Amino acid sequence: MSTTDLSFTSPSARPPEAGLGPRGGPSAVLRGRGVVMTPVLELRGVHKTYRLGEHVVPALRGVDLALQAGEMLALTGPSGSGKSTLLNLAGLIDRPDAGEVRLRGDVVTGIGETQATLIRRDAIGFVFQTFNLVPVMTVADNVDYPLFLTGRPVAERRERVAQMLQAVGLAEHAKHRPDALSGGQRQRVAIARALVKRPTLVIADEPTASLDSHTADQVLDLMREQGHAQGVAFLIATHDARLLRRCDRVIALLDGQIIDPQKESSNELAMA
Repeated sequence: MSTTDLSFTSPSARPPEAGLGPRGGPSAVLRGRGVVMTPVLELRGVHKTYRLGEHVVPALRGVDLALQAGEMLALTGPSGSGKSTLLNLAGLIDRPDAGEVRLRGDVVTGIGETQATLIRRDAIGFVFQTFNLVPVMTVADNVDYPLFLTGRPVAERRERVAQMLQAVGLAEHAKHRPDALSGGQRQRVAIARALVKRPTLVIADEPTASLDSHTADQVLDLMREQGHAQGVAFLIATHDARLLRRCDRVIALLDGQIIDPQKESSNELAMA
C-alpha cells in the first residue's frame, strides 16, 4: 500500500456480510468463512524508546497487533507496561522508532504532521478519563465541534448531532453545559463527540476510571452498542476489570511486550 493513499472507508460503507464474532467482534466469523478483511489498525514489529536524562527506557518492544472493524479491544497491564505509548502511536500522536503502523491498510508511520492531523480529525475519535469537554460550550456544541472542524454544512452537522445525542440518551440535555451533568452523562457526551464524525477507530484511555459501577456499566454498554452498530473499532487502555469482561478481546502488556495470557492473568495485571 502507498503511504500517501489515505482514503479511509466510512464505517457505514463496510460490508454488512462480515458478521460478528462471539461477543460481537468480527474476527471469529471472518476466519470461519475464510474472508480476509483489512484490519482497521495494524502494528507490525513496533518499537518505541524514550530518553530520560542519560537513560534509554524501552516503552514498546516488537509489538504486533491487529484490530478489526466493530471490535472492542482492551489493553491491560500495570503502569509502565506500554499502554499509553501504544495508544499514542495508534492515534498518530507519536511515532515508532521502528516497525509499521497501518490504518485501513495504509502505512502511516512516516507521514507528515499535517497528514496525521487530518487523519485524526476525520478518522479517529478519542475518549478520555476526564472527559475533556469544553466547559463554556453546550452539550450540543461539544458534540458538534469535530464536525465544525471538518467544514461540513450546518444542516448536516445539526442533524448528526441530534441523532447522536438521541443515541446516547441525552437529547433533552442538548442546551445544557457540562457542569450541569453527572460524570456518567459527561462521558456519554464524550462518546457522542468521538462517534459523531463516524470514525474508523476510537481510542479510549481509562474511560470508566472516574465512574461508579452502575454508571460504568451504562457507559460500557453504550460503547459496545454504538461501536458495533457503526462498525467502529475501539482500542481501550484500562485497569478496570469490569471493562475487560465486556470487551471482545483483551491483550496484556508487560514491559513493552504482549505477554502470553496463559502465563499471566490479564485480570491480575489490570488490578495492579
